[in-house]
Amino acid sequence: MQEILRLIPKVDKLLTHKDLNHFNTSLLKKTIHEFLESYKQELLATQKAKSLEECVKCIQKIIQNKLQKSLKPLVNATGIVVHTNLGRSILSPKILEEVQPLLTSYNNLEYNQLEGSRGERYTHLRELLKNLLDAEDVLIVNNNAAAVFLILNTFAKNKEVIISRGELIEIGGSFRIPKVMEDSGAILKEVGTTNKTHLKDYTEAITENSAMLFKAHKSNYEIVGFSQEVAYKDLITLAKEKNLIDYYDLGSGFFKACKELSTYEPPLEEIAALKPSLVSFSGDKLLGGVQAGIIFGKKKYIDILKKNQLLRMLRVDKVTLSLLEAIFSAYLEEKYEKIPTLHMLTLSQEELKQKCENLLNFIPSDFNPQIIATQTYSGGGALPNKPFASYGVALHYKKASLLEAHLRSCGIIARIEKERVILEARTLLCGDELKIQNALLKEIKG
Repeated sequence: MQEILRLIPKVDKLLTHKDLNHFNTSLLKKTIHEFLESYKQELLATQKAKSLEECVKCIQKIIQNKLQKSLKPLVNATGIVVHTNLGRSILSPKILEEVQPLLTSYNNLEYNQLEGSRGERYTHLRELLKNLLDAEDVLIVNNNAAAVFLILNTFAKNKEVIISRGELIEIGGSFRIPKVMEDSGAILKEVGTTNKTHLKDYTEAITENSAMLFKAHKSNYEIVGFSQEVAYKDLITLAKEKNLIDYYDLGSGFFKACKELSTYEPPLEEIAALKPSLVSFSGDKLLGGVQAGIIFGKKKYIDILKKNQLLRMLRVDKVTLSLLEAIFSAYLEEKYEKIPTLHMLTLSQEELKQKCENLLNFIPSDFNPQIIATQTYSGGGALPNKPFASYGVALHYKKASLLEAHLRSCGIIARIEKERVILEARTLLCGDELKIQNALLKEIKG
């Protein structure tokens, strides 16, 4: 046995080999040890030795596999525009082109160029949002969950926060409002019932230790039938009367530019017109931007939030701020073509059908493609029971589950309905057709 093991190359010899020594030393050492351990077992089992060059090639292959990037682009053929598992909103190349100079050079993130002194990173978005929403001030943190926590911790630590039982929500990742309140130091005070809450329920619950009237948007579910909730404008009025803060955790906020959504829920402009104390929403959902928690409202409250030491842990960087600035500018300039999420949500039936007809040109006849009427959803935990009429292409080919799995392995995410694989047109991007064609041809060839 010792004789055969002497055929295993030395670690030092592999480390200094001309075809390996350009790799990161730590990565190379770890990989060599992994390979040699595996090779030792193989050698003992087969009694067949590899040459030095064969060993080097094996190590190279292992390293190349390790260097494969985990994050990969995918084709979203599900029809869900803000697909949480697929990265939520996507950015347009035009937006990325705009921010590239900011990210590839030094910039005035926290520098007051006029005075030659330290500046504040949040000023860059203030005027844009003031023009879009007529808000007094704005603050950006790394996501809406952070916004909720920061607001509760700042204004309601060891104080009561009054909220309807019907709004004690849980969203993805087990993010629960009651638990967030507890961790922030706030005292949860439930009012009303699951299906009905009246204004008097809030009024009767207010005590000397009350700090806030909290409204949570039921973004990922809906209560229908015998139900009632208190309008946010009424909570604002009550909060003013009782000298309390009103706060709306909006979840997925959107501007009135998305008329399709405005028929179901009030856009940000209408909420801002109520002059609330504080409102927060996500940057990467219906807004069509990047992950961020956007807080707007009265300046006196925003100023207090900025003094909370938690903000240092929750603040956003130059990448997020520059991308949000470009997104907000696109809304202000009404250049909606720069916002893919908005474009997809507002596609007409004719445009969707045309996308399907174009896709047919790329699908082999073996799959018996057929244009069908479908229903899609916005995603992002918004409008769960509000489908959008849409169109897709149905594929009929052997077993649907096997075809769906094959497409998925090729980076194309579709869905199955009635033993057919459906490719939804709404979320397909320019160039996706060729990727779909290549994947289908690969399936035919086996």
